Amino acid sequence: MTDASTFHDHELMFELAPVSLWLEDYSALKALFERWRAEGVSDLRAFLRADRSRIAECSRAIRVLKVNRQTLALFRAGSQGELIERLGEVFRDDMFEQHVEEMAQLWGGALRFGGQTVNYALDGRRLDIQLSASVLPGHESDWSRVLLAIEDVTERVRAQHAAAHHHAYAMGLFEHSPVSLWVEDFSAVKRLLDEVREQGISDLRTFTDVHPEFVERCMAEIRVIDVNRQTLTMFGAPDKPTLLKSLERVFRDEMAAHFKEQLIELWQGKLFQQRETVNYALGGETVHVYLQFSVFPGHEANWDLVLVSLTDITARKKAEAYLEYLGKHDVLTKLRNRSFFADELNRLERKGPWPVTVVVADLNGLKAVNDETGHAGGDALLRRAGEVLAKAIDKPACAARIGGDEFALLLPGTDERAVPALMERVDELIEVNNQFYGTPLLSFSFGHATCHQGERLETAVHRADQQMYASKRAYYESVDHDRRGRQN
Repeated sequence: MTDASTFHDHELMFELAPVSLWLEDYSALKALFERWRAEGVSDLRAFLRADRSRIAECSRAIRVLKVNRQTLALFRAGSQGELIERLGEVFRDDMFEQHVEEMAQLWGGALRFGGQTVNYALDGRRLDIQLSASVLPGHESDWSRVLLAIEDVTERVRAQHAAAHHHAYAMGLFEHSPVSLWVEDFSAVKRLLDEVREQGISDLRTFTDVHPEFVERCMAEIRVIDVNRQTLTMFGAPDKPTLLKSLERVFRDEMAAHFKEQLIELWQGKLFQQRETVNYALGGETVHVYLQFSVFPGHEANWDLVLVSLTDITARKKAEAYLEYLGKHDVLTKLRNRSFFADELNRLERKGPWPVTVVVADLNGLKAVNDETGHAGGDALLRRAGEVLAKAIDKPACAARIGGDEFALLLPGTDERAVPALMERVDELIEVNNQFYGTPLLSFSFGHATCHQGERLETAVHRADQQMYASKRAYYESVDHDRRGRQN
């Protein structure tokens, strides 16, 4: 193999290495160290910590010669030039102490150095990294070629932080933790699972589907050893004895389904789990929590010591529910919106139940109200329309606002024979609404059509539209006729 071929292979290995590699020139740094030694510096660590600008001077003495593709990907850089130009964003903040240590290792004569430190990607993400660096053979005298390998250990550091949290409990911080902590004994649950396994059961999911009472029995066998102050606050308990005597009010209803999944993961050997679940405060309020479950090390054989942490995510869940609500509802009228209406048409066309009746309604006189009282008056009339149409139907029927003054009712499993009774109910609600609010009077023009299996629902909507438009024309003709009659 020729020298050129070998050089090419080395270049290719550098470029395609699966870890971040940096080739740097430290010769100016070596010259800087020599100058400081000549000036009488002996304790580099103290010297650098006394004036932070000196560590910056060290950094400026290091020249980046080349980085590989993985480096650009890790630090979110578009090119080597961009990365080098923005190194001040990469090396900053809490990496000072580790940088001092690296410099001290070189100062002490080490040609290999490294440690765990922090860098930052160009998009601002913090990166916990493991740095390993070596002065390349042949360059020991001037440090002109130094190879650095960087491993992203961010996830590992996060796991270490989680472990530190458990250690903090052992150190006595359990009681003051800002999250709800429970120490529990799951040994009885393990015995129940072992008994089921000994009976030859291999599929716990199927078993619990057939025997849901087994899940409830396991839930009842959990023994709570201790809880912290935040737990009492989260669940509205005045003290620990009160909470521990009222656990059946905390663990119930929706929680059973989540606990079933927890049992299945335990059955599969997963002794550390994370999931969102539901508990209940003693006052009856639903508490959405992010649960982290861990069997303590050394207790894997019988699960007699388990740590559960609960983070209250109720506010986030409410925000998510509201965003979901906004995605399917018209904010003004509180009815379903056009997007939901279109999705529901597609769903009903696929699955039924048939027949499906569509009622289209157009609010009469909205433009005149807007012209006379402004959009606030028009919005008030639209809200009244939403009140009437929402009260006129029951599930699985739905009411939607599909345009500015256009509404639709979807009535699955309903034929045209049900329409007269519905229209009568709507008329009664309109009359009550008008009596309550007075002017402007609420009035609709309606059209309806029934779609049977095999037909397109869009066709039924079109037929209902045409009927509604005819009703609309008749309404305005009658209004115009009344106006002329009063003028005569």
